[in-house]
Amino acid sequence: MKLRTLFGCALLLSSFALVRAQQQPQQQPGDPLADSFFPPELVMQHQQAIGLTEEQKEFFKSEFRKAQIRFTEMQWQLQDEAEKMAALVKQDSINEQQVLAQLDKVLGVEREVKRLQISLMIQIKNKLTPEQKARLMEIKSKASPR
Repeated sequence: MKLRTLFGCALLLSSFALVRAQQQPQQQPGDPLADSFFPPELVMQHQQAIGLTEEQKEFFKSEFRKAQIRFTEMQWQLQDEAEKMAALVKQDSINEQQVLAQLDKVLGVEREVKRLQISLMIQIKNKLTPEQKARLMEIKSKASPR
């Protein structure tokens, strides 16, 4: 009985340690693309510091609006596909082919989201001047010391 209790406690403690480790920031290398792009929020937060022109501001506002609408549509679509998959895997007997086909749909929407994100960041980077990019890199490096 004592061995069982001890084992249970050890299992519980290791579970807590695992959850805690997942909640803390990872020390692993981050997103390999992060150093090459500028998130829309960063550009918006520092528009004066980097000297955005009115033409650039209008371009970014327009592109951000379009992307936000598309992200919202895809979020609804992703939720719909995920709910369908959840219903399939909750069944007592799971049809593997149906689940894998549904997984492909979920992953397809996620792929579209990632593609839209990268496309938006490419547009941002291409619209900025070399000086603005350098200033944003400086701002990024000060905000997240490695």
